[in-house]
Amino acid sequence: MYMGSPIGRKELVCLFASALMREIDGSFILETPAERGRIVVEDAPFIAVELDWSGESLGQVLSFRTNVDKIVTAGPDNPIRVIHDRLTAEPTPYIHIRPGKGRLGVEARINRAVYYELVALAEPAWVGDRQMLGVWSSGIFFPLGDMPDEI
Repeated sequence: MYMGSPIGRKELVCLFASALMREIDGSFILETPAERGRIVVEDAPFIAVELDWSGESLGQVLSFRTNVDKIVTAGPDNPIRVIHDRLTAEPTPYIHIRPGKGRLGVEARINRAVYYELVALAEPAWVGDRQMLGVWSSGIFFPLGDMPDEI
């Protein structure tokens, strides 16, 4: 949105998306050659809207397409993380898109349909002393949640 109105041209949205940065304090800025300004992001600035995968188990590779047509492959540089709501246990999954300043990066929230695709690909694995349900990509196991007692 710009001045309260949505930006309608996808090309312009993609251009601004490429100029989005994350600061050390977690805030977001839009930095262009002409200006620099802080922007408000309610959750994540991007949404993963499509999943493509090849292989299986340890050899599986998961690639996501965002709402600005960026393709990112889950792996050591682009981890998947899931936050579970403390009250409802509802999952909110994210994938790291690119580095930011400090330890915080720019992420895309994985939309519900894509998350269900991930769950369909999930398999159990031990993470420390807990059995988790998760997915493999680029040789890394990404937990989606605790293994249910019954399947």
